[in-house]
Amino acid sequence: MNKVAFITGVSGQDGYYLSKLLLEKGYEVHGTLRRSSTINTNRIDSLISEYKNKEKFFLHYSDLLDPSSLNQLIQKTQPDEVYNLAAQSHVAVSFKNPVFSTQTGTLGPLSILEAVKNSTKNIKFYQASSSEMFGGIDSQKLNEESKFIPKSPYAASKVFAHQITKIYRESYDLFAVNGILFNHESPFRGETFVTRKITRALGRIHYGLQSKLTLGNLDAFRDWGFAGDYVKGMWMMMNHDKPDDWVLATGEAHSVREFLEIAFKEIDLNYEDYVISSEKYYRPNEVNYLLGDYSKANKHLGWKPETSFKELVKLMVQHDIKLAEREKTLIENKLLSPTWEHST
Repeated sequence: MNKVAFITGVSGQDGYYLSKLLLEKGYEVHGTLRRSSTINTNRIDSLISEYKNKEKFFLHYSDLLDPSSLNQLIQKTQPDEVYNLAAQSHVAVSFKNPVFSTQTGTLGPLSILEAVKNSTKNIKFYQASSSEMFGGIDSQKLNEESKFIPKSPYAASKVFAHQITKIYRESYDLFAVNGILFNHESPFRGETFVTRKITRALGRIHYGLQSKLTLGNLDAFRDWGFAGDYVKGMWMMMNHDKPDDWVLATGEAHSVREFLEIAFKEIDLNYEDYVISSEKYYRPNEVNYLLGDYSKANKHLGWKPETSFKELVKLMVQHDIKLAEREKTLIENKLLSPTWEHST
């Protein structure tokens, strides 16, 4: 009998890549959507059209702040594996809306762990931890034993979720794992994140739809990998012989400035002619440097990143060039209103 997976945050970047991977492996996948006035499933529309009629891919309305609905869905679907990917995941937004960000990041995982603990079925649980938990105070490589120094409400909520997952694992003998993933990007990354801001703006600049891009700290360093590689690591963690905590990273740190240089060179432009840095877009508490050590995952899971930094940037640029071309066509046909300036 094929395995059943339950994924919160299924409509996000990681939700798409993980669902795709599991469906290709023969899983039955159940994903949750938060009910709102507009339902955005554009990332997973291709999966819906391909797998829904095959009775392999199912969507349910739920919310991390509604423990009753989460418990009912888990009892109804009887999953073998639960992946908690949902959260208010934008760091800057967590400063502007700290209560909601912290509630979803703490109460959601706790509610799911309670449902898993109380189930009569042995369910495996994956918690999406974050490299933001480390704080990035220096340039050292960070691993599973490194100290957490959260610098945002988002990061603080992730530390709680990480620790409560360990507590439930040790207290109730649950197969509960923490995946401490460093920054991972793709063409499906949300447009509020800096990498996607850059590639979306680049496409618009290329087609004359935008003239400038305003960003915050260009000298922040991150360990950037490809989301498609990282969801493979999630699955490997859940299918390891014992539950543990795992860092996934590339072992390379690159600055926002370097991302800009490589991206703009793809269309033979100099980013300095188009990009403005403004302190208005700095975080209240900057995380300057994050670099991961994935040696444990490599040794025990056999996982390693498959996509290089330059390949990742190129992949995102090519996607958003095509997106901007379609956007221009819609504007020329008066099917879309132009937005000439994006300062984000």
